[in-house]
Parts: sequence; C-alpha cells; structure tokens
Amino acid sequence: MSEEKCGSGGIFLAFLAGGLLGAGLALLYAPAVGSDTRKRLSAMAEDMKKKSEHWGAEIKQKVEEIVDEESAVLKVAYAAGREAMEREKAKFEAAGEEAPAE
Repeated sequence: MSEEKCGSGGIFLAFLAGGLLGAGLALLYAPAVGSDTRKRLSAMAEDMKKKSEHWGAEIKQKVEEIVDEESAVLKVAYAAGREAMEREKAKFEAAGEEAPAE
C-alpha cells in the first residue's frame, strides 16, 4: 500500500473546512427563524473572512522568513563550494607545474 504524506497545512485546512461545514449545517438545522439564521450565517462568514485574512498574512510572513533563511544557507553553501573548488583547482595546477616534462 502506498503511503500518502500530508503536511500540517493540509491537515489544518481539512480540519478548518470540516469545522466550517459542521457549523454551517448546525445553523441550518437549528430551530430558528430564517432571518435570524441568515444573520448568524452572515456574521459567521464575515468573522471567518477576517480570520482568514489574518491567517493569510501570518502564513505569508512565515513563508518569507523561511525563504530568507534558506536563501542565506544556500548562499553560504555556494560560497563554501566555490572556495573549495578554487583550492582544489590551485592544487591541481600546482601539481601540474611540478610534474616533470617528458
């Protein structure tokens, strides 16, 4: 059987979608006047919109931080690799100059 990997973001979104669906169904099936139910649904939708905007901003900030950190790590690794290449190139060239001509 194949294993499917699901990140924490996917799990969170599934949990959030399930919660919203459950809350919406509970409001629709609760004994209340239609206008009250519509007002409650509208208020809940507005609240979720505000929360999702806040979450979106937080997620964007965290992604930018991760990208910045990984970019810095890659730059350091690239510089170290380039430096190692230059050292090895210098050794190789020095060994070539010391080799006796045939």
